[in-house]
Amino acid sequence: MADPQSILVTGGAGYLGSVLVPYLLAAGHRVTVLDNFLFNQASLAAACAEPSFAMVRGDARDQRVLADLVKDVDIVIPLAALVGAPMCDADSVGAVSTNRDAVLTLVNMLGPDQRILMPITNSGYGVGESDKLCTEESPLRPISLYGRSKVEAEQAVLDRGNAISFRLATVFGMSPRMRLDLLVNDFVYRATNDRSVVLFEGHFKRNYIHVRDVARTFLHGIDSFDEMHDQAFNVGLSDANLSKRELCERIKSHVPGFVFLEAEIGEDPDKRDYVVSNAKLEATGWRPAHTLDDGIRELIKGYAMIRNESYGNA
Repeated sequence: MADPQSILVTGGAGYLGSVLVPYLLAAGHRVTVLDNFLFNQASLAAACAEPSFAMVRGDARDQRVLADLVKDVDIVIPLAALVGAPMCDADSVGAVSTNRDAVLTLVNMLGPDQRILMPITNSGYGVGESDKLCTEESPLRPISLYGRSKVEAEQAVLDRGNAISFRLATVFGMSPRMRLDLLVNDFVYRATNDRSVVLFEGHFKRNYIHVRDVARTFLHGIDSFDEMHDQAFNVGLSDANLSKRELCERIKSHVPGFVFLEAEIGEDPDKRDYVVSNAKLEATGWRPAHTLDDGIRELIKGYAMIRNESYGNA
């Protein structure tokens, strides 16, 4: 385990940050979170009892706020982002200024010895080649503003150096700042509440990863930074390159009354379709701890508590 570090997490009260921050604190790190609380969440309430935790309300694009926060930290984890294509399309200026420009500000502000652990999305692969795994060497061809803004941020971070980029698969699982708009979370919610879903282009494939395994990946990156720095790594479940139809079949095995139908006409506005190799990350010794089925069972229990549509990004 790495020596205790001082870590700044921008957007740390979001879906991923609300899981990651307690993991960082439990590992002995000192953590400061900067968040604008866009969703009025109190997802880090339990962390406030920790002496090594600090909370700052502010905007990750505000250079004056950032300048004071970054001067004494060892590591920055820039989670602050408008996440998902619908949210970015609804606010294109906010998407570019938060997802890309705020990261460029950090790149120019940090000293050469300060480290960046950067999450982006493997949606940067866009539309892959049929049955050919996307590796970190595959061309990045994002087809959404969200994908483009994150790919451009990754390029700046890796060009700067002393950094790791994690290309995240579609994340699932319960979080104190829950999101229902993520594909697995959405389909399980529909299965448990509506008992049905209509699929558009159900053959489109994607890779998936549990939110807690994403948090574990950041800890792994901190502990193995010397071996992993200045590289990008796909982060996903190697046994979960599934089409939307296959995902529904997996959910149906847990919710027998779930019915899914494929529309004969109509298109999915999200045209991502690719399968991903996670072998490079696995070669560093990392392994996921949570399967897709673990996540589905967890979500079914979680949705006994959630009965409204306020948990989303779009």
